[in-house]
Amino acid sequence: MERYHVQVKGTVQGVGFRYTAQMKATERHLTGWVKNKLDGTVELEVQGESSKIHSFIESLSEFKFPAKVENIEKVSIPTLSKEDTFSITH
Repeated sequence: MERYHVQVKGTVQGVGFRYTAQMKATERHLTGWVKNKLDGTVELEVQGESSKIHSFIESLSEFKFPAKVENIEKVSIPTLSKEDTFSITH
């Protein structure tokens, strides 16, 4: 089990990015959260099996127009217990 803090830069707000990220994470049985930041980036934390997390992060870079992912930064962080969903937060 791993957990990452991820920051996504580019045209990622107002294009359904958070909802698609939630769907892709849920499909892979990952937990965590995603939210828009005031600087125009999207921030998320994701937890689960290593291979599923890497597949999820790779899928984020494949967003189509009108979204445009320019950069994804990820940092390993401690896992959380008792988390059972991937949610959109504000």
